[in-house]
Amino acid sequence: MIKWGMEYGVISAEKKGDIYYTVNWSPLSKADKYEIINKVPSVAGFFEIYWMDENNHLRMMVVGKANYSGLRAEIRRITDPELCKNNDKMKKILDEKEIWYRYCCSDSAKIIDDVTWFFMKTYFPERTDIENSGRYENIFLKESAPDKLLWVP
Repeated sequence: MIKWGMEYGVISAEKKGDIYYTVNWSPLSKADKYEIINKVPSVAGFFEIYWMDENNHLRMMVVGKANYSGLRAEIRRITDPELCKNNDKMKKILDEKEIWYRYCCSDSAKIIDDVTWFFMKTYFPERTDIENSGRYENIFLKESAPDKLLWVP
C-alpha cells in the first residue's frame, strides 16, 4: 500500500526478517521556489537534489529526509540560494547551476530511516553516521520513476 494516498510513496513487504521496499518517485522537477511551494506536499518523506553540469549531466548534491518540517520546507530550504547559510560551496552551486529534485512521501519515520540509509550507503559509502531503523537483517530497494534518471557521481 502506498502511504498518504499519494502516488509518490513507498511500498514495503517483509519476508523472513528482511524488508523489500519499492520507492515510487515524483517526476524530476527543476527547482523553483514558487513551484516547490505549490507542488511539493508538506508531509514527511525523503528526497534527492541534483545540479546540472556543463555536459547536461545531473550530479547528486543531496540525499535527505524530512520529518517534522515536511518535504516542501526542506526542499525549498536546500535549493534556495537565499536560504543557504554557512556553506559557500553549496551557495555557489545554487547560484550558478540548474538545480533539480525529486521526492517520495512516507508517514513512517522508520521507513524513512531505512530508505535514507540505503541511499546513503549506496551513493556515499564513506558516510558512517547514518543509521537504519535496526528492524531488519537486510534491506532491499527498487525504484520506480516516471522519468529516466541518469546521473554521474
